[in-house]
Order: sequence, then C-alpha cells, then structure tokens
Amino acid sequence: MRILIATTGVLPAVPVAGFCKRLMGESANVTVMTVIRVPRSFLESLDDDMRRSFLDETEDESSSAEEKAALYLEERGQKAVDPICAALAAEEIECDIRFVDGDDPAEAIIQTAGKVDAEMVIMGATRRLFTEEAWRSVSARVMTNSHLPVLLVPGTKIVDTMEMPIIEV
Repeated sequence: MRILIATTGVLPAVPVAGFCKRLMGESANVTVMTVIRVPRSFLESLDDDMRRSFLDETEDESSSAEEKAALYLEERGQKAVDPICAALAAEEIECDIRFVDGDDPAEAIIQTAGKVDAEMVIMGATRRLFTEEAWRSVSARVMTNSHLPVLLVPGTKIVDTMEMPIIEV
C-alpha cells in the first residue's frame, strides 16, 4: 500500500504511525509531506546577515532568492514532518519526505498524492466536522476533489499568534 501523510505539524504522530503499521502489510511506501507558502518577496528583502537558518552551516555572504526560498521551505517543512517521521521510525517504517511550496494546500496534497501514486491519504482535521466552516477546510476539499480514500485524524488546533504557534488541547 502506498500512503501519503499530509501534515502541518498537528497530526498526532504516534497513532498515525501505528495505523500505518497495521495498514502496510508486507510492503508499503509511506510519503510524509507538508505544504508551505514561501513568502518570496519578504525573503528577498531580508539581509542575509539578519536571517540565518538553523539548517544553514555555511558562511556565504549572500544567497539567491531561490536559495533563500529553498532554505525557508526546508526549515519550516522539517519542523512540520519531524514528529511523524520520528514516530514512523519508532515503528521501523521508512518514509520519503516532500516539502511542497504552494498557495493552495488541498491542491498541493492532491497533486503530490498523484505523483507518489498514493492509494490513501492520511491527514489531520482541526475543525469540527459537520459545520459549514468545516466543508471549506483543506481536508474537506481533499476529500471531495480526490479520488482516493482520505483518513482524517483529529488533531489539536493551532492558534496563530503571528509569532510562535500555541497548541490548544
């Protein structure tokens, strides 16, 4: 079975990894992905001396706009997928990782599922189901626009403070 796990960092890692282990059987392919909107114009305006990525170990004086975007995508993406990847590793499940730059997460998830030939998508649901607002969510759009089975796992809601995310329990 080929499984695509789409996460923003709120997907409960241990239950998802356990579920994957049960689904997999003898052979499986698991891809973990996240969609990040890269603020290219903002990154271009930053002085390289002001912003240093924790992934960047070089002392280069300047980076191209695409290098800055790639570093931003990798840095933010790694934070989102690390918990799931660690839980999968604990279950002895290897995974591929994809960081996707995009403005429409639902479309990016559907396209990535096609690229990896996924047979199922696992993703989080942070909104209450059966409300009008929930049907406009990313997960609802993936369910309605994808031909694949979609497993929604309740996650914790992240409050956007424009600084560090606060996770509500």
